[in-house]
Amino acid sequence: MKKLTMEELNRVSTEEFKAQEKLPVVVVLDNVRSMYNVGSIFRTCDGFAVEALYLCGITACPPHKEIAKTALGATESVSWRHFGQTVEAVEELKSLGYKVFAVEQVDTSVSLQEFVPAADAKVAVVLGNEVFGVDDEVLALCDGAVEIPQAGTKHSFNVSVAGAIVLWELFRKKL
Repeated sequence: MKKLTMEELNRVSTEEFKAQEKLPVVVVLDNVRSMYNVGSIFRTCDGFAVEALYLCGITACPPHKEIAKTALGATESVSWRHFGQTVEAVEELKSLGYKVFAVEQVDTSVSLQEFVPAADAKVAVVLGNEVFGVDDEVLALCDGAVEIPQAGTKHSFNVSVAGAIVLWELFRKKL
């Protein structure tokens, strides 16, 4: 066994990435406070070639040293926008025909492994604040919620880890 070189990985350039077909998913960050989490989510969005990343409320925007540290250049490849309020982002996505799902523990959430949106659906997933989760006003606008099963003593995953888990599952299902 040997590690592959950068040439053997055959990665696309930033320009090729921007032109390639994307996973029809928009990730919405609802007041995520840690810039390291924001950078990590940028990098995950690049890795799964998501359509766009929406940074909302207090979520920091590039350029920023702390975002760049974990994004490792993904702020240049991933399409992103900032919204003053998460509600604005969700309302816009819904008007464009997206089905919006919160990643949250609620009484009506669907377990991630059972979550199968319609084959032709455009999907947006909302990831919430590290302490408070997805805002109640935003939850009220969502078409549903997905929950990541857990077996440990903690009540949640780090927001960047949760985002990666959800995006992997959507990527695996080839939405």
